[in-house]
Amino acid sequence: MGTTQSGILGGRLPLAEYEANFSDLHAPLDRHEALVAADRCYFCHDAPCMTACPTAIDIPLFIRQIATGNPIGSAKTIFDQNILGGMCARVCPTETLCEEACVRNTAEERPVEIGRLQRYATDIAMTENKQFYTRSARTGRRVAVVGAGPAGLACAHRLAVKGHDDVVIYDAREKAGGLNEYGIAAYKAVDDFAQKEVDYVLSIGGIEVSHGKALGRDFSLADLAGEFDAVFLGLGLAGVNALRIEGENAEGVEDAVDFIAALRQSKTKADIPVGRRVVVLGGGMTAIDAAVQAKLLGAEEVTICYRRGKEHMNASGFEQDLAASKGVTIRHWLQPKRIAVKDGRVAGIELDYTTLDNGKLTTTGETGILAADQIFKAIGQTFEASALGALRMKSGRIVVDAEGRTSLEKVWAGGDCVLGGEDLTVSAVAMGRDAAGSIDRAFAAAQPLASAVA
Repeated sequence: MGTTQSGILGGRLPLAEYEANFSDLHAPLDRHEALVAADRCYFCHDAPCMTACPTAIDIPLFIRQIATGNPIGSAKTIFDQNILGGMCARVCPTETLCEEACVRNTAEERPVEIGRLQRYATDIAMTENKQFYTRSARTGRRVAVVGAGPAGLACAHRLAVKGHDDVVIYDAREKAGGLNEYGIAAYKAVDDFAQKEVDYVLSIGGIEVSHGKALGRDFSLADLAGEFDAVFLGLGLAGVNALRIEGENAEGVEDAVDFIAALRQSKTKADIPVGRRVVVLGGGMTAIDAAVQAKLLGAEEVTICYRRGKEHMNASGFEQDLAASKGVTIRHWLQPKRIAVKDGRVAGIELDYTTLDNGKLTTTGETGILAADQIFKAIGQTFEASALGALRMKSGRIVVDAEGRTSLEKVWAGGDCVLGGEDLTVSAVAMGRDAAGSIDRAFAAAQPLASAVA
């Protein structure tokens, strides 16, 4: 990311402008604002917002606690279900989860600000370093967790609470946090919040993080199963789907996830090069995050090209509107056909117009060309499985049961690497937490950890 290519430059803006562009997307609520926002909640008995939350946080209770001047109690209600509640308050698509289900939408078309209220409470608890959990008596059981992302951290924390305090997390990167650290837009979690949250989670003790250790390179699943009483796989998705078109390897064609990761690790953002005319291929959150940040870095024209319609995009309506508000153009019914290359560098991209024919995506025969000096691929990620032995897989993902058990004895999994994973931080947290509960019950049963997946 640090190289300078023709037309792709760092330092396009004054330093102060970078700071302003990458400031907090949503300013935190102050005490008065939080009380006013909390007062709008109906405290529904059969709260649909709670049903819509993958971690099943008692949303009416935590909002009532804020309304009665008890933000610390509110934070505990949140952390009891979601120990990464602080980050989820920042990055969860609440507009399609809890807030979409809020009954306030019916009368006012404006939900209770659940995400911002969750941030208000959790920020206070973390700032005051309020610890709600202590470890139970040591059980002598040892657990390996592969991956220090949301699923792995949630699993390790719950295991430590249960007294299984010989928990070792192995992670290939130099920092823990997974996508929370490397994979989200920089303006969604400012002030190094991802690492502050990791420190908060690990402060319970009994959890060791071993960095720079990758499954398949430094150890195998069989190695871990032989050394530990249980293994949890929270591997995430490491691969990026290829375009498989002419010109894909030209200078200026980059993976959006690498671009986002570099931005997340940059202190000033001025060292991250960006083109004048940028095209982003994809229709999910990664595409939106890459496009918006390219614009914030000083790109003059940024266009997202998506092969289907607006209603088919994985990115929420809020995120699409955010991109438009930052000057990003979103064009639908276009798929890449060929990247135009000049002197080894990107010069533009030729796209096929697409349509649905009896529900099947097909091209119309028409094509168009966009000038570009930088192209970001955001067309989905793949699970790079290695050293997993006979672990049962389907559609390139790990098969698990409702408790996260895999087909192998003593092995659980959760997060994006499993079949049915939703590519959401909050869902990964729920899977990690629930797998920890299953592991704890298996230990308590004092019987061989037999597989529950046929």
